[in-house]
Amino acid sequence: MSAFTERALCFPCGDDELLGVAAVPDGPVGDVGVIVVVGGPQYRVGSHRQFLLLSRYLAGAGFACLRFDFRGCGDASGESRGFESVDDDIRAAVDALLKAVPRVRQVVLWGLCDGAWAAGVYAPKDARVAGLVLLNPWLGEVGEDAGVVLKHYYLRRFLDRGFWRKVWRGRVSWHRSGGELLGLCQRVFRRGDGVETGASLSGQLRDAVLRSKRPVLWLLSGRDLVARRFERVVEQDPVWSSLLRQGVVMHIEGADHTFSRAQWRDQVAASTLCWLHALQDPPPPPAARVPTSDPATTP
Repeated sequence: MSAFTERALCFPCGDDELLGVAAVPDGPVGDVGVIVVVGGPQYRVGSHRQFLLLSRYLAGAGFACLRFDFRGCGDASGESRGFESVDDDIRAAVDALLKAVPRVRQVVLWGLCDGAWAAGVYAPKDARVAGLVLLNPWLGEVGEDAGVVLKHYYLRRFLDRGFWRKVWRGRVSWHRSGGELLGLCQRVFRRGDGVETGASLSGQLRDAVLRSKRPVLWLLSGRDLVARRFERVVEQDPVWSSLLRQGVVMHIEGADHTFSRAQWRDQVAASTLCWLHALQDPPPPPAARVPTSDPATTP
């Protein structure tokens, strides 16, 4: 890894001011940079310092990277708009990175959870977006998807010895847990597939990624209900399924939603860097097939 320098950037977004930190390689800089789009009520460092560590890792590999605070979060001024209304914030961040690092001409938007949703929805609105890295995209409250909760939460609990030890010691409320389980079963059988809400979020993200025609790296945690809900929606929608086949899908086995262990964060960072290199240097087209016989004499 090469040396890099971190710079604090203050830049306008409407009447407010955003703050970000750009990690810029000291040596050659690629013409594609990375914008980290935060998710949830977070700021530019990220859960377990993931965004900070990622930006430094990418900068050490030659990619300028900006992580920043949305309005109303971290050190930015203004009021929080929520993840569905941050287009202006993302555009301001793209402007800021390209201004601070003139060598950068395009950006990849990297987002986790509702940050992934916001990045994907923004992409078709800005020609400077070269690609997307979307981690565990948010498609609505997981608890509203009865099928996912039954399969990936209750089934796992019932197979866990620790759960049965709690039952034996009387530390589990059968009345409450049984009522929740019965309610979930009723919702699944009443509605068939259990995917009841979040259709608007799913459709907006799907249609935006489809319109943008940008290459996408999908990173999904192995032990995360948000990722399972996303996969369930994809399985039931042919357009979604086609979109994922066109992109690159990677599963980080055993990882939780925020990649809380170093090994999971390292896998995410390495996968992102590998994909960025492929984005800058796409493989050559397949060579023309050499005929093994003269077509004129082939029976």
